[in-house]
Amino acid sequence: MVAESIDSWILYGSQLCRLFKLNEMYLTEPQKVRIYHYYIPVFLWCEREISHHSSMFKEEDEIPPLVIGFSAPQGCGKTTLVFALDFLFRLNGRKSATISIDDFYLTANEQAKLRESNPGNGLLEVVLATKIGDKITVPRYNKHAFNGRGDRADPATWPEVEGPLTVVLFEGWMLGFKPVPVEVVTSVDPQLEIVNKNLEAYYDAWDRFIKSWIIIKIHDPSYVYNWRLQAEITMRNDGKPGMSDEEVMDFVSRYMPAYKAYLPTLYAEGPKGSDPNHSLVVEIDEGRNPILAN
Repeated sequence: MVAESIDSWILYGSQLCRLFKLNEMYLTEPQKVRIYHYYIPVFLWCEREISHHSSMFKEEDEIPPLVIGFSAPQGCGKTTLVFALDFLFRLNGRKSATISIDDFYLTANEQAKLRESNPGNGLLEVVLATKIGDKITVPRYNKHAFNGRGDRADPATWPEVEGPLTVVLFEGWMLGFKPVPVEVVTSVDPQLEIVNKNLEAYYDAWDRFIKSWIIIKIHDPSYVYNWRLQAEITMRNDGKPGMSDEEVMDFVSRYMPAYKAYLPTLYAEGPKGSDPNHSLVVEIDEGRNPILAN
């Protein structure tokens, strides 16, 4: 059993190196940590969650896909993590789908008319209802459009998924945020009061579908500034449109009050309705690598 486990780790590590075009013989220490102490352990945890989920049904039952929620701040690498997990699931013959809260966003034109809208759960319900032979296209959000401010991607680029699905990976920067006392949010920013009220609807829209949670924890929300700035600089160096340094500061500052108001409760209590036995908290540093226990 131990030998099989070691062989699996070696195989998964080798495959992830190929996926990310890394030479597994010359990995840097941060790369080794990220692959062998972060991506693979999280994947194995997800596999255990899938096994537990399946055990809750009878053999003749039609087992719905397990929805695993990923709550993580912008720029922390959650999209890359989800990409790696989706790859490993498919490597193991599992059918999976990935969804981001970004995929629910209005188009840029709609956002210009209405900055806030009521959440909807139609997309998530459709994905969960896929059966044998069902094929659906999943909307995607293009973060690079409009100089980094984003817009819904061209439907021609949307990926197709085929049922029945085993697992759905659902990620978002504010996934799992829940209302806190009004005096808490207004002390951070009075404008958060309406946001706090609207958060009530997100449990029914999204969170109630999630049976397992992965919380990516950070010590300081200000990390997000540097992470987003790094991404924009890379885009500009690649000749792609991106925000200026000043625009990045302005863009990220709009999210900072929510982080300050809701992250402490998320880290202390977990999302509404979550089970601590089926929740995984991974703390990462400013380099996006897990903080390992001494």
